[in-house]
Amino acid sequence: MLKTRLLPAAGNAYQYPLLIKSLLLSGARYERSREIVYRDLVRYDYATFNERVARLANVLSEAGVKAGDTVAVMDWDSHRYLECMFAIPMIGAVLHTINIRLSPDQILYTMNHAEDRFVLVNAEFVPLYQGIASQLTTVQKTLLLTDGADKSSPLPDCVGEYEALLAAASPRYAFPDFDENSVATTFYTTGTTGNPKGVYFTHRQLVLHTLAMASTIGSLDSIRLMGNADVYMPITPMFHVHAWGVPYVATMLGVKQVYPGRYEPDMLCRLIREEQVTFSHCVPTILQMMLNAPSAKGHDFGGLKVIIGGSALNRALYEAAKTRGVQLTAAYGMSETCPLISCAYLNDELMAGSEDERTTYRIKAGVPVPMVDAAIMDEHGELKPHDGETQGELVLRAPWLTQGYFNEPEKSEELWAGGWMHTGDVATLDGMGYIDIRDRIKDVIKTGGEWLSSLELEDLISRHAAVREVAVVGVPDPQWGERPFALLVLVDGQQLDAKGLKEHLKPFVEQGHINKWAIPSQIAVVTEVPKTSVGKLDKKRIRVDIARWQESGSEFLSTV
Repeated sequence: MLKTRLLPAAGNAYQYPLLIKSLLLSGARYERSREIVYRDLVRYDYATFNERVARLANVLSEAGVKAGDTVAVMDWDSHRYLECMFAIPMIGAVLHTINIRLSPDQILYTMNHAEDRFVLVNAEFVPLYQGIASQLTTVQKTLLLTDGADKSSPLPDCVGEYEALLAAASPRYAFPDFDENSVATTFYTTGTTGNPKGVYFTHRQLVLHTLAMASTIGSLDSIRLMGNADVYMPITPMFHVHAWGVPYVATMLGVKQVYPGRYEPDMLCRLIREEQVTFSHCVPTILQMMLNAPSAKGHDFGGLKVIIGGSALNRALYEAAKTRGVQLTAAYGMSETCPLISCAYLNDELMAGSEDERTTYRIKAGVPVPMVDAAIMDEHGELKPHDGETQGELVLRAPWLTQGYFNEPEKSEELWAGGWMHTGDVATLDGMGYIDIRDRIKDVIKTGGEWLSSLELEDLISRHAAVREVAVVGVPDPQWGERPFALLVLVDGQQLDAKGLKEHLKPFVEQGHINKWAIPSQIAVVTEVPKTSVGKLDKKRIRVDIARWQESGSEFLSTV
């Protein structure tokens, strides 16, 4: 251990803990009159928001919630959710953000595994909750969330309705200090096999993540996505990695915040227009859904800046958004990383380059943000050179990475093998620090002994004018081991078959972007590509669907 110089602190010196409550105090300090907006139903200022957080803390405490208890939330994106993101951890409890798009059995598993004691339930999810209530093993009380006038609901063990309880509670609460390493939040991430895994984050981790994100999206000139004069609306569910942690940043800065509830394309477009939203974030499929909404036709989104994460940002979507006035910026992270790891950044050298080169780097995973260490590791645990060519698994170190999976020690050890967090992503790192994600390890296609990137193929295929959406997976092949298979959603009125796709990809072969054996010999045109609960391409389900179609000799398969 390195010997360093330590000096004693004054006996009365205050040891400032990094707690979420410190983030709450700043917003009202800067902009007390800025608004928190929920759809077209609710709006109030930051001063009121702080009072409501205190009221909620009183409601929970009076209902028996204690420090260390896990309090779950089942709601769409709302002002209530934002209040829970502060009030619950600020009283020392743990916020469990339930993924309401999971199956009832998966939701039941996550609630029992997380040992939820108290659950806030949107009236829309009461039937779902009733269906699993008898199998919940730790829940003691519930609280009803409503938008409409009807405040009554057959919710088991209910202490009352949210707004009525808040109205009767005190607007003051003395939030205590406690250990900054106390767990603040937990949620569950799904994989290709097995039950969902619980990740968790401490107050210290969330505060450091908030500060790093604020400096990244607000201080780097080639990014400059959100300052406190912007208007923010998440289009990433609040149950998914705290809406990528941006609500904490927005609240700390006193940014006007708009919460859309259930994601309805027309409502999203309306709120962007009427509330003058300037900054958001989402996965590619959600952005495509919004841009293709009837209410978006003819609308100029000029001034809207959007971070794209969760899945690779391809050039076709970048260009399509740009023509509508939307500035896209790629970023990288995952549930286990809180999530921000890197963000597209253009240094002076790249800014002086061509527009094509700038676009190439805007759609990469980007440069690690402050306090993140990234490396490339081979299958033997050896670190590889950062030359932009050598591929390996991307491994990470940062102060806000989850320290393990809740109550799953073996999987936790796998996650942190060798003292680095393993992402499961194949990537390269270059001399300038740029991360280029090539594929998920489980999604890399091995054909004839060569590795193909499904992400690269998706990017090239998406550039065809007829293609609205594409997913590429490897399917078994008796001769080559695997062959790439493309699932396509076409633009209305357009047609494309496997032969036409081959002709589209030939120039990329001639230019050396891909090898000729990377061209899919079989495709399927569908009306929708399967998605996961958070809007990513569901490649596990896609492989199952393809196998079924091939067995049945489906007529909509096209083969070269």
